[in-house]
Amino acid sequence: MLDKKDIQILREGPVFIFFGVLILATLIFIYQEGLSYMVEMWDAKEEYGHGYIIPFITLFLIWQKSDKLELMTFKGSWAGLIVVIFGLILFYMGELSSIYTVIQYAFIIALFGVILSVMGGSAFKIIFVPLIILLFMIPLPNFILHNLSSQLQLISSLIGVAVIRLFDISVYLEGNVIDLGVYKLQVVEACSGLNYLFPLMTLAFISAYFFTGTIWKKSIIFLSSIPITILMNSFRIGAIGVTVEYWGPEMAEGFLHDFEGWVVFMSCIAILIGEMWLLAQVGKDKLPLREAFGLDFPAITPKDTKIVYRDIPKPFYASLGVILIVAVSVFALPDQVEIEPERKQYAEFPLEFDGWQGSAGYLEQIYIDVLKLNDYVMNDYQGEDGGAVNFYSAYYSSQKKGASAHSPRSCIPGGGWRIASLTQHSIEGAEISGVLLEVNRLVIQKDETRQLVYYWFQQRGRIITNEYMMKWWLFWDSMNMHRTDGALMRLVTILKPGQDISIADKRLQDFSRKISPIIPEFIPGK
Repeated sequence: MLDKKDIQILREGPVFIFFGVLILATLIFIYQEGLSYMVEMWDAKEEYGHGYIIPFITLFLIWQKSDKLELMTFKGSWAGLIVVIFGLILFYMGELSSIYTVIQYAFIIALFGVILSVMGGSAFKIIFVPLIILLFMIPLPNFILHNLSSQLQLISSLIGVAVIRLFDISVYLEGNVIDLGVYKLQVVEACSGLNYLFPLMTLAFISAYFFTGTIWKKSIIFLSSIPITILMNSFRIGAIGVTVEYWGPEMAEGFLHDFEGWVVFMSCIAILIGEMWLLAQVGKDKLPLREAFGLDFPAITPKDTKIVYRDIPKPFYASLGVILIVAVSVFALPDQVEIEPERKQYAEFPLEFDGWQGSAGYLEQIYIDVLKLNDYVMNDYQGEDGGAVNFYSAYYSSQKKGASAHSPRSCIPGGGWRIASLTQHSIEGAEISGVLLEVNRLVIQKDETRQLVYYWFQQRGRIITNEYMMKWWLFWDSMNMHRTDGALMRLVTILKPGQDISIADKRLQDFSRKISPIIPEFIPGK
């Protein structure tokens, strides 16, 4: 039988700790620009406010496994060095392109690589899930966030209206606008549910990690956070509509509006706990919730246990060396000064040209604040045939910090319009800087009203119709041209009842040919 004195545990000595702190500080120094922007996003956007506590949660979960780790020899892994190098390559790509999301994910990858290089595969597996939680602190790319928010707004509006109608209240839904007659409730981004979704998904992932059960039960706990958030947020919108009907518009504003949000979020947590209790009763091994939710603490080390300092594995030294070399090279990297080419302001865009007469339109400041654009034009033109065209373009001098052109495909449904068809279409005779104009052609409909929409992305001499290709070229041009400027171009015309769609096509094509030669003056090419 082993005596307690014969048991030994392995711990990190002063040299080990010194090198650990050194490599972490060096990584933070290398990735500081992307990490600083990440913290800015935690402050600026409510849906990412939980990011501050995630590193501490990860540290706590790793500490929970400390008794197991103390009995394991850290053999290191050369695979960790490869992961570190990959993370550093991504850093260079993110730095050269000034795309902060790339830098943020590169930091996590490099950190994973360092830990793998020092621990080795067996020990790394024990803390892999706590490390994965770090991914929840990284903000999503803005175009993904915007598209997701738009979809959640539509779903929440539909279900919210259904809740209101359960109380025999007359209500009309037009896109994201809930019309109660005396008051119009607009389901904006702040009401989309994202400020619940991301924190609740993080909480559900941690809960699934603690839950003692099969993988399918853990998966249900995590994935159910999405429908729970959507349904509860929809119920909140419905409740606001009902209270506005009976107690006035002030129920949708100020403290009460925020208080309702907290009540809904706490209700989501309560539902999640109830779900875990229910899953604990399913199957052969039925457990009380207290036992199923395995919040364990590390075993206390006996007083007489022998403590041995760990050896530092060679892969860790190699990773440290590579990281220090990169840190030195950061000083040699030229400052990535983004080029913002000279251009005419949209205020100078002509209101009259061959066959067309126009009048200037304006966006309200609340929309300008949301779109984060640098310049825009929104003119209404009338042709010789009496047909009208609305020309809208949003220009961005820089798109590297999340401000970028929003696709009409994600915005149109919010106005109550249904996209009846979507195709790509080339406009013969319309060229911009020698490139044939290709557009997304949408037919949208609301009740009996139809509109024809042409739109494309004019980006540094490229004509792009695919939102994801636009992001790729944004990344590529940022590295190679040091430019991320660009614009959304949109043309809209209304169809008269029973009017042939070809007439509207002819109108927009003619307008496209007329404005194509002057667009490079306002949106610089290559």
